[in-house]
Amino acid sequence: MKQYISVTAKFDAEGNVLPLCINWDDGRQFPIDRVTDVRFAASLKAGGAGIRYTCRIQSHEKYIFLEENRWFIENDKAG
Repeated sequence: MKQYISVTAKFDAEGNVLPLCINWDDGRQFPIDRVTDVRFAASLKAGGAGIRYTCRIQSHEKYIFLEENRWFIENDKAG
């Protein structure tokens, strides 16, 4: 299931985007410890495609996607 999220990100002088923190609607924030990979990819779980960031968040690997101008995360919970 695709879940759109708010992301705090850094934009560098070359136009690269680096996500820094995931911000949930309920006020919870999860800093991204490390981005280990960046590539264009499709989400096999949620549908859609965009720039996929492989992130380490609290010792867990998560994929977040920048799809045009919106961020989403693959959510394992059924709808």
